[in-house]
Amino acid sequence: MKLNAKQLRSLEENPHMAPLTRQPLYLILDNVYDTYNIGGLFRLADALAIQKLYICGTSATPPDHKIKKASIGTYKIVPWVYKKTTLEAINELKHKAQIVAIEQNKKSVPYTLCQYSLPLALVVGNETTGVSHKVLKACDAIVEIPMHGVNTSLNVIVSAAIVGYHVTTHNVDSSS
Repeated sequence: MKLNAKQLRSLEENPHMAPLTRQPLYLILDNVYDTYNIGGLFRLADALAIQKLYICGTSATPPDHKIKKASIGTYKIVPWVYKKTTLEAINELKHKAQIVAIEQNKKSVPYTLCQYSLPLALVVGNETTGVSHKVLKACDAIVEIPMHGVNTSLNVIVSAAIVGYHVTTHNVDSSS
């Protein structure tokens, strides 16, 4: 069943819906600050049919008004959990998923060259400071999106969308 924005906004909390076939994909938010970005990441998580979204650290969580508004209600249907630290989320997934950060770093490779395997967790970071150094060290790989203009980076939602859709539309090794 596909719902438009008005229908999504009017859903009750924890709606009873037909089970959705979910991708073996997780999204981890490392101290994402902007509540509108968090809401947008819920929309992306729904669009990709991810397993779970991990909101970590200083990030706000639903029912924050701005998250509810930006997510157009998808926070009610995307499985999510809050973790005090991003490392807690990574430790929970470490033995069942490849952990890949989307970040510019001396160890990063272009996102199109990474050898992804499913299940996969994508880590996105704070809008100003990016994915923290401790979190980068805990990841299996770091990928970046080449920038050809004068700006150094893309919005966190755009970055997650580019890599998320790349992973779900290209032949990726499946260990499950």
